Amino acid sequence: MPNDTRPTIADVAQRAGVSKGLVSFALNGRAGVSPDTRERILAVAADMGWSPSLRARSLSVGRAFACGLVIGRSPDVIAADPFFPSFIAGVEDEFSVSGQVLVLAAATPGRHEAETYRGLAADRRVDGVILSDLRADDPRIGLVADLGIAAVTLGVPDVASGFTSVSVDDGAGIRLAVDHLADLGHTDIAHVAGPSAMLHGRHRTAAFERAAEARDIHARVVETDFSAADGARATDELLDADTPPTAIVYSNDNMAIAGLGRAQQRGLRVPDDLSITGFDDVEIGRHVHPALTSVATDARGWGAAAARALLAAIGGAAPEALTLPDPRLIVRASTSRPRGDVPDGAPPTP
Repeated sequence: MPNDTRPTIADVAQRAGVSKGLVSFALNGRAGVSPDTRERILAVAADMGWSPSLRARSLSVGRAFACGLVIGRSPDVIAADPFFPSFIAGVEDEFSVSGQVLVLAAATPGRHEAETYRGLAADRRVDGVILSDLRADDPRIGLVADLGIAAVTLGVPDVASGFTSVSVDDGAGIRLAVDHLADLGHTDIAHVAGPSAMLHGRHRTAAFERAAEARDIHARVVETDFSAADGARATDELLDADTPPTAIVYSNDNMAIAGLGRAQQRGLRVPDDLSITGFDDVEIGRHVHPALTSVATDARGWGAAAARALLAAIGGAAPEALTLPDPRLIVRASTSRPRGDVPDGAPPTP
């Protein structure tokens, strides 16, 4: 659309039946707009093809209209993990109608990561950041607070925080997987876990151990870096044991699919010889053979919720703890009763 016919805030306000001030508040993520009204204004703006003049807005309000997401993992792990593209798509769902730009960076945890945050905060290059992959006693909480920029955490930190948190109960999904396998008759279940330094990896492991204890399961845990390669390595370690488990609960789908491949390379039949569950319910897991039983999370919805919370924080909203709906277990063909465990009255499996 040519610049001289580009819809303005006044046009959006007229179409939405609200004041220009309310439209400005909604588009800038500021507090004082009800969720329903904000959604209506954003929908009208998107329908009209409204787009902001970032240069004019930056000069007028002293903001960068950019937010940062620094991912403290190796680029190889990020590239292979389907969570981040879905999460970023959710962030962009919100930012695309509010004129916000996402600045994405990968950094090695530690000094390099801290310098990345300092660089983003310098000269107000970003208005706020999303803190992902929270760690035990996470130093980034204090660092970002000292830098004076708004932030939202994915998960609840284990240290004092003045930022809004947006979290999902990871443990609920792991408990569902363990209970499902226990109900099928499995009594020897392993967990291929994420790094214990990451809070969500630690939470999932703790949930696995509690659920296994509650169901009188022989449990064992192998820690990984969340990569498919390390998931394959952990699977080999478990299957090389004198008494291998009859089921494995993986902490993400990439590792579960890698583990499924390793089991089949060894001549094992999934699920007859080994049941497997994943976490995240990525699309490819539905098309492997056998289709993967997995804990379904809404990464895109999580991204959108985090973006809305960050825009609200930038607008001056008070910090709060936001909890998203619990994950669900999607049962497919990669899980079954353990071989030799036949329910009463049923014929044995040939």
